[in-house]
Amino acid sequence: MTTNLPLSDDLIAQANARETAALEEDYAALGRQLERRGIDIDAIKGRVAGFSVAVPSWGAGRGGTRFAKFPIAGEPTTIYEKLQDCAVINQLSRVTPRVSPHFPWDKVSDYAALREEAASLGLGFDAVNSNTFQDQKDQAHSYATGSLSSTVAETRAQAVEHNIECIEIGKQLGSTDLTVWVGDGTNFPGQQDLARSLDRYLEAAAQVYAALPDDWRMLLEHKMFEPAFYSSVISDWGSSILAAQELGPKAKCLVDLGHHAPNTNIEQIVARLHRFDKLGGFHFNDSKYGDDDLDSGSINPHQLFLIFNELVEAELNPRDGFNPSYMIDQSHNVTDPIESMLSSAEAITSCFAKALLVDRQALHGAQESNDTMMAFQALRRAYNVDVAPILAMARMESGGAIDVLSTYRQSKWRERKAQERKPVGLGAGIV
Repeated sequence: MTTNLPLSDDLIAQANARETAALEEDYAALGRQLERRGIDIDAIKGRVAGFSVAVPSWGAGRGGTRFAKFPIAGEPTTIYEKLQDCAVINQLSRVTPRVSPHFPWDKVSDYAALREEAASLGLGFDAVNSNTFQDQKDQAHSYATGSLSSTVAETRAQAVEHNIECIEIGKQLGSTDLTVWVGDGTNFPGQQDLARSLDRYLEAAAQVYAALPDDWRMLLEHKMFEPAFYSSVISDWGSSILAAQELGPKAKCLVDLGHHAPNTNIEQIVARLHRFDKLGGFHFNDSKYGDDDLDSGSINPHQLFLIFNELVEAELNPRDGFNPSYMIDQSHNVTDPIESMLSSAEAITSCFAKALLVDRQALHGAQESNDTMMAFQALRRAYNVDVAPILAMARMESGGAIDVLSTYRQSKWRERKAQERKPVGLGAGIV
């Protein structure tokens, strides 16, 4: 039972009242259009209402460029303030009921109390994230030349211990996934032995894997570059799936949509990982040049749709334990982070809804008969549908806002928090 929701129900109800008549008209019109295709709009709305994506605790604040960070007034400075902002996102969108915490950034002394606070805000916890890509205050051994793959045995042990600590914290929070990303790699040819660095990673990761409870998963995240520009230990989906296969069935691959070279066929990667039962989850964002962490759907919404098309195919043809973990993972440098995550949640859910509209019988028939144009058109017809009325109706019926951004701005949440919260200092960037 939620008792501490950040926005008043009256505010949302009043905002919705101004939009309800138009929404009902648009929903009815779309329903008639879809009915001619043999699609029940209410069934699609039900699927949308059951969809969810987690938000990252760190995403509630401004990120940084490589050279500077420009904080926004009212930015959260504690995990408790981050939860408040995440609760605003979920209260308006109704599709972000879980928060993914990052340690040691989100460390507290009482995790039972933190879980209780989250529940009072209508939130639960998603995957816990470890951090061995930067040194912390009073840390005994530096990660400057690696963590789980370090040549220094004591450093590897420290990284293993931290990941196991994250598992123990996660158990208290109700999480069942550990996300592991390492910045390990090299910047110069010859800097490290490329084969032995992977061996060290696998040996250390196996110790973390052994500490997983039976119902947990270890999500391995790959990244092709930065901070290691010559080689990354887990650089691509191939390295990730090989590591996951070696570690065991509880190890899965996590696909961050920004962690690929431009024009990479990510939807094919999705299909391959699912084929071998190693598709663990997604970090949703978008990319123009490389690892940009732009807002989801802001650059290539069609690719996001194609990814969801493969996910719906995977759902219809499930492997054992198919249960991908979805999370937004973005860096908000010039926008209000709450607005960006509201916008991204809508873009993600929209692509999911469009993928549900694909005529699978027509698509599969065209594929089997090698009718290229009709196979493409089966996808394009679904992509061209404006599913906004379905999303808005699902939100309204579950207590959310028809127009999430307008209602958020009407709430004056950012202005109020700017008066209440301690200002965030200027950041020096990451170079």
